[in-house]
Amino acid sequence: MKGIVLAGGLGTRLYPLTHVTNKHLLPVYNQPMVFYPIQTLVKAGITEIMVVTGGPHAGHFLRVLKNGEDLGVTHLEFAYQEKEGGIAAALGLCESFADEGSVAVILGDNTTDADISESVKDFTSGAKIFLKKVPDPERFGVPVFDPQDPKKVLSIEEKPQEPKSAYAVIGLYMYDNQVFEYIRTNQPSDRGELEITDVNNRYIEAGTMQWAQLEGFWSDAGTFESLYLANKFWAEKKRVG
Repeated sequence: MKGIVLAGGLGTRLYPLTHVTNKHLLPVYNQPMVFYPIQTLVKAGITEIMVVTGGPHAGHFLRVLKNGEDLGVTHLEFAYQEKEGGIAAALGLCESFADEGSVAVILGDNTTDADISESVKDFTSGAKIFLKKVPDPERFGVPVFDPQDPKKVLSIEEKPQEPKSAYAVIGLYMYDNQVFEYIRTNQPSDRGELEITDVNNRYIEAGTMQWAQLEGFWSDAGTFESLYLANKFWAEKKRVG
């Protein structure tokens, strides 16, 4: 399995910080934000990684990540997303890198201390999403559970005004190579983007989606509040450790 870190976008919710550099290079305690998702993949045994970036500060990644060796990466590639086409569109740029194999995909602003190595080892086909209970599910894709079988996800709703559960589909996914065909045949949403939620719903409709509740700490860092919470957690964890 290869790894993909999606680190594009303009980070407008973090202006004026992201006038200076890409959101995913902002500091989270003592290291750049993008180090955390890369470390999650490497800890799970995934050392061939592609970073998808974009925007005016994309070149900054080269000086920060270099060839990835300092982070345990054995092979590092970059792709450039020219427009704000959505998570699925960014993932679609990685088809040749995947080389017909499966991929673990993580958003570049996701920080977690969870160990997903068992999920990586056990993955064979289809897709797997990770869920986390959050206080603000309306910011995320939200799973709709079957009232007759609470372990079954019927669908995922993207940023619903009235979430049907308190769980978020966090930015960590595993897919077989079918994902690229789903991306090619998906239609843009009302906001003109190819939504990863639509891709996930295609897997659910096909009966090939699995899910797991992520254990441990997780936070994105896409808002000032979540960026602060991520900084606070990692500062305390690393001081204790």
